[in-house]
Amino acid sequence: MSAPHRSGLIAALFALPLMGLPALAHFQEIIPSADVLPEGGAVSVEMVFTHPVEGGPVMEMKKPAKLGVLAGGKATDLLGRITEKPVDGKSAWTLAYELKEPGAAIFYVEPQPYWEPSEGKYIVHYAKVTVDSYASGEGWDALVGLPVEIQPLTRPTGLWTGNVFTGVVLKGGKPAPFAEVEVEFINDGTVTPPNDAFVTQVIKADANGTFTYAMPRAGWWGFAALLEGDAPMISPEGKEVPVEEGALIWVKATDMVRK
Repeated sequence: MSAPHRSGLIAALFALPLMGLPALAHFQEIIPSADVLPEGGAVSVEMVFTHPVEGGPVMEMKKPAKLGVLAGGKATDLLGRITEKPVDGKSAWTLAYELKEPGAAIFYVEPQPYWEPSEGKYIVHYAKVTVDSYASGEGWDALVGLPVEIQPLTRPTGLWTGNVFTGVVLKGGKPAPFAEVEVEFINDGTVTPPNDAFVTQVIKADANGTFTYAMPRAGWWGFAALLEGDAPMISPEGKEVPVEEGALIWVKATDMVRK
């Protein structure tokens, strides 16, 4: 998403009367420069807290509480390697990393809790994305062990536009029955939803926590399973408030191109 596009959308939103603003879904983005590296090598990962389909507004993302990569069964702390890279004047982050071995590298982030006054709650979105080094097709279903997490049943790399993605929502390592999953894509500005109902797609997982969605357009798609946290937090006003824990996974769909 280009900065001019984000800025234009933000200006349009704030020009509306406050009561007329639609409810926007929050998504913690963690987007790599590629989902598959055929020959391994360098990958960059961008982290922004925003509303993907509208292209904004971007929200302040403090330095993450945790950031790492799971590869070859080993988790590596990457928090000390990130660089701040503001988007639309709000804090966002970037990471450069070298993938030297074949296999899935699962990048994950635990952001600082975000206070959303309009909803009276804190939001913590545990987000992850997989990069397949050397196009190995291996290790993509490994679990990071986040408090809430989506386990892919479909390999989350090398997917064509129109493929379905299936995953299981987990809380504490166990399936979360009938969890609500919000779905959005990162809009490059070429898609205008007919109305608000088209901005965020919504799925209910089944009794086993499993959901499926067909991605109709090329690009990055985010799946956010929203669950209530077990313990409240204290708001800036000193009151106990609920916590929304989001299990997010990002998946890229690629168009078939005829030669």
